[in-house]
Amino acid sequence: MSRTNKLKILNDPIYGFITIPNELIFDLLEHPYFQRLRRITQLGLTYLVYPGAYHTRFHHALGAMHLMRKAVDVLRQKGNEISQAEEEAVYIAILLHDIGHGPFSHALENSIIPGIDHESLSLAFMEELNQEFDGKLSLGIQVFKGEYPKKFLHQLISSQLDMDRLDYLRRDCYFTGVSEGKINTERLITMLNVAEDQIVVDAKGIYSVEKFIVARRLMYWQVYLHKTVLGAEYLLIQILKRARLIYHEDMPMPSVLRPFLSGQLPDSQKDLVLLYARLDDADIMAAIKEWQYHSDPALSQLSIRLIDRDLLGVQMREKAWTNSEMDSLRQAAVSKYGLSEESVKFLIFQQEISNNAYNPEKDRIQLLYKDGSLVDIAEAADQLNISALAQPVIKHFLFCPKSILRA
Repeated sequence: MSRTNKLKILNDPIYGFITIPNELIFDLLEHPYFQRLRRITQLGLTYLVYPGAYHTRFHHALGAMHLMRKAVDVLRQKGNEISQAEEEAVYIAILLHDIGHGPFSHALENSIIPGIDHESLSLAFMEELNQEFDGKLSLGIQVFKGEYPKKFLHQLISSQLDMDRLDYLRRDCYFTGVSEGKINTERLITMLNVAEDQIVVDAKGIYSVEKFIVARRLMYWQVYLHKTVLGAEYLLIQILKRARLIYHEDMPMPSVLRPFLSGQLPDSQKDLVLLYARLDDADIMAAIKEWQYHSDPALSQLSIRLIDRDLLGVQMREKAWTNSEMDSLRQAAVSKYGLSEESVKFLIFQQEISNNAYNPEKDRIQLLYKDGSLVDIAEAADQLNISALAQPVIKHFLFCPKSILRA
């Protein structure tokens, strides 16, 4: 009787060969819930600005697990005790940390199922998988939720210097071609340590941490919050909002999408996970391609704009646009496009967006000195003003058809 070899080696464009550590991890990788991540783009519609950014959540999850293996090895070498069971638990937690992402990842966060974020859905997926795998994921779920006594294990999965961020910064930098986001993950991981049950960084790694924080800031404003990327992603959000508002049973769309727009979702977590696990990027785009021809002018125009990459124009400033400014723009659009005053609000709107590269109020990055003292990176940094980067930057974005903005 033949037996499947589950100790596979995968070739990754960032790290080279990635080894599957054990049979349980292999079985999780093979599960349909995880395979679905091949059909969820990591950066939503960012490929409309950076054409190479077609990588998926599947790529990212594997990369984060690979970095976790390196981190576990480094921490053990420095005398920090991590049992075999704990090691497997952090592999499970980091591998599945994004399994709850919906179509186009963060672009549709809280839009597919309003009020529920991907972390909550990831936990729901893990709990369903845990039943299927006879409780073998229980310790991993504890670590993921931050309920395990060794808090530093959770910080490897979710903190300001976790394996999730280390992978996505390097991976997104590679696939977008934005070299400013490049970080030295090997150096950063080599500098990790544990003190007072927290993940810390050996003091000699200070410059690598500074580079990491600056690279994260540059990637946010140059990639994740690039104004054209935002124009595409908010256009997608508006399409789903409009479709939900005018929903009727005869609207053309993939059958799996219908319950999410009608609001007729299953009550049980198991049934919701089963339904959600069938949904991916292709379903959303298939619906939008049909909605180009919808009788509703607003939905039709929004859909055509996304399909043809005729994106909304975007302006950015420190202060919000006044009601009178917004009314003036909308009246111009009503005249130009023949839309109602109600539906034109889907074409012309504004958003406030806040970001800071380092948040000292949440899971501080602390440097460990040889005398055992701990110092926050914002206080210790001497080459760059990390304290300034810790302040939130708030910007207001106006989304509007380009022809109206130019008028």
